[in-house]
Amino acid sequence: MAAARLQELAETTQNLFLGMETCVLEIGCGHGHLLTAYAAAHPEKTCIGIDIIADRITRANRKKNRARLANVHFINTSAENFFALFPSQISVSELFIFFPDPWPKRRHHKNRLMQAEFLSKLSRWVTSSSRLYFRTDFTPYYDDTKAALSGHANWDVIPEGAEPWPFEHETVFQARAPSYQSLIARPKQPTTTPPTTRAQ
Repeated sequence: MAAARLQELAETTQNLFLGMETCVLEIGCGHGHLLTAYAAAHPEKTCIGIDIIADRITRANRKKNRARLANVHFINTSAENFFALFPSQISVSELFIFFPDPWPKRRHHKNRLMQAEFLSKLSRWVTSSSRLYFRTDFTPYYDDTKAALSGHANWDVIPEGAEPWPFEHETVFQARAPSYQSLIARPKQPTTTPPTTRAQ
């Protein structure tokens, strides 16, 4: 079954990835509210939204078609399968991860998306200007995600207020949330060591 899903995904994305150099990606795109609005506001960017629930992708595609947008694509797949086939030469300029399943019980934390292994894998498709935008209404998940990013060799959390939030559009999950927390992360910038001066 897993092999069949990968084969189906490969056929779906074969033409999509041709000639693509960079894209905006949303993992867990839900009904497509955010990414459809983002694509309409940024027609020069190619946007891809993925979600594991087929009905959500159906709804997202309806929004895309009503808006007559050619620069946004919605795919029914998991992040694991998507990155298994995502060409290494394509970079992700902006990654949106909004209100992912927090898996609140400790024994289920292994199922969370925002973990060191995922962050390491993601590093293959980012450049120095790439940004990761994370939002959740579950404070423990926010704290754990911030800690995972801060302690990762490849990522830095940008101090709050240092960069503007790139785009605001209320999603279904955001509308239901009484409150939420957001953060921005970037690939770790290489440190430069000043040249040493020989003693005369």
